[in-house]
Amino acid sequence: MSFSLKGVAFAHPGKPVFNRLDLDLPAGRFTGIIGPNGCGKTTLLDLICRHRIPQNGSVRYAGCSLDRYDRRTLAREIALVPQDYGINFPFTVEEMVFMGRYPHMPRFGVPSTDDVQRVQQVMADCDVLTFKDRPVTALSGGERQRVVFARALAQDTPVLILDEATANLDVCHALTLLDLVADLVSVQQRTVIGVFQDLNLAAAYSQELIMLRDGRVVAAGPTADVLTPANLKTVFDIDARVAVDDFTGRLQVRYKRGGRC
Repeated sequence: MSFSLKGVAFAHPGKPVFNRLDLDLPAGRFTGIIGPNGCGKTTLLDLICRHRIPQNGSVRYAGCSLDRYDRRTLAREIALVPQDYGINFPFTVEEMVFMGRYPHMPRFGVPSTDDVQRVQQVMADCDVLTFKDRPVTALSGGERQRVVFARALAQDTPVLILDEATANLDVCHALTLLDLVADLVSVQQRTVIGVFQDLNLAAAYSQELIMLRDGRVVAAGPTADVLTPANLKTVFDIDARVAVDDFTGRLQVRYKRGGRC
């Protein structure tokens, strides 16, 4: 399902983020979002998840204004893997992942066989099944992040939002989970929208790319067209070379610091 933002304005107290943002995010694609700190990446995700409400303009999902969806319906459509998720209660890993099934279950209902199988599968996919009975509060940061990832996958939504979702993960788990997500896009035509700090992960996995700076879109479109040395210079003030890597077969960036940072 696609998103369309028209004339969107949003400001935090004392800090404007977007003035008149116009942006279309295509359905059935893996769209990456990159840009320097404070440019509006997470705020953009918050707007399309309806965690924040635009102060002007509109956000539409599947052709309908986002504010027309009730919370339960929206939870069956959009799942989020946040960059930082505070967990203060000692739920077990399995209990935490089961929370992803709640939007699909009748109120006061019990999990179905399909719910149980789905939870078991995503725990295995995210490599958390072996410690499913441990309290989440006793896990490392990377282990907790995999649990939150599994919970979002258990939600089984057409849209998956990733807000620096692999930042706390080791390289192997980061690649494993991004491969899993990329398969959902290619095989099931799911829509994935992800914020990245790592330019090379963004280059390797994004089919579409959006570059933000100071609350405006500098470039948007197919990754190979957007990820250019000129755009990287404009957005990050880095000197860069972009090419397909002969080892991975994926687009990669080599870069060094420019003059502003």
